[in-house]
Order: sequence, then C-alpha cells, then structure tokens
Amino acid sequence: MLAAGALSPGQIIVIIILVVLLFGGKRLRSFGSDLGEAIKGFKNSMSTDDKDKTKEEETKNLEQQNAQQPVKQTEKNEHKD
Repeated sequence: MLAAGALSPGQIIVIIILVVLLFGGKRLRSFGSDLGEAIKGFKNSMSTDDKDKTKEEETKNLEQQNAQQPVKQTEKNEHKD
C-alpha cells in the first residue's frame, strides 16, 4: 500500500510534461531564475541580520564592560592662566 500523497515516477513525469506544455520553456526558465534570485536575496538578508545582531551584542558587551570600570577623574584646574 502506498502512503497518502506518494507519487510514482510515472505520475511525476506526467505532471512535468503538463507543466511544460502549460507554461512553456521560457516562462519556466524565467521562473527558475526569479526563484533563484529570491532565495539569494533571502539568504543575504538573513546573513545581514545575523551580522547586525552580532554587532549589537558586541556593543552591549562593551557598554557593560565600560560601565563596570571605574571612571578616572582629571583635575579641571590643571592649566591656570
């Protein structure tokens, strides 16, 4: 017994032939390239988000380190005229 939703190789071939006949080769090629560009854009945006998060975490860590260090006071009246 086949699982629900399982397609045999013959059925897949028939579906591919129908899709090519309906849309044509040029539309399928442009669809493929558009899909590829969309995936690349998505990956780039995800990596950019990861880099931004890393920078934000580094900034927070530096701010915490700076807050923990004692502040050195300088004399304001060092140079009197």
